[in-house]
Amino acid sequence: MSVLLSVHDLRAYYGQVQALHGLSFDLNEGSMTTLLGANGAGKTTTLRAICNMVRSTGGIQFEGKPLNGKSTENIVRLGIAHVPQGRGTFTTLTVEENLQLGAISRKDTKAISSDIERMYAHFPVLKQRHTQQAGTLSGGEQQMLAVARALMLRPRLMLLDEPSFGLAPLIVRDLFNILGKINREDKVSILVVEQNAQLALEIADKAYVIETGRIVMSGNAKEIANDESVRKSYLGY
Repeated sequence: MSVLLSVHDLRAYYGQVQALHGLSFDLNEGSMTTLLGANGAGKTTTLRAICNMVRSTGGIQFEGKPLNGKSTENIVRLGIAHVPQGRGTFTTLTVEENLQLGAISRKDTKAISSDIERMYAHFPVLKQRHTQQAGTLSGGEQQMLAVARALMLRPRLMLLDEPSFGLAPLIVRDLFNILGKINREDKVSILVVEQNAQLALEIADKAYVIETGRIVMSGNAKEIANDESVRKSYLGY
């Protein structure tokens, strides 16, 4: 399995405050990888640094090519989709308009309609709501729309920040099942930041545990999930 994303000695800053202290990790093509840790550990900052949304130093390579110095827009065009915490849907636009906007940078206009139908197959509730304004959807439906809109880019890699935040457990389980299906069937590599460590470890291949801006544990997700000392020390369950 080839390396899709490589991060080396990543350091990130908010003003004079350093949030990341030399993170290094690889993400394999086709994998489902999770970043775990408590609030303030640096998980969200890691995703932002990959997309050049915070000041950072260190090496970040995507498909063997450096991302350093590229604008966020150009990073997205390379095939990296970012679904931030809080979903970020365009609330006054309909579900279908949000999906069309997700494909705005694409030139293959004929394929966009079929991709919208593919999103509806992944998320049937969105098809039922396709003419409804995004702002009137439930929290779970908005999160599904945010993921579907990101997939309209046809990304190689999707970065997900706390997709379970504020959602009912049953909705969370459904969403993670769909993410697993997208990873397997659409061959989209996924890097997910998640506080629901137990659920994230169930679907991930590999896990990295972050504490105060440093990676303190990494390995096979199933092995970490079964290590009681790791769970109690770092994951809180």
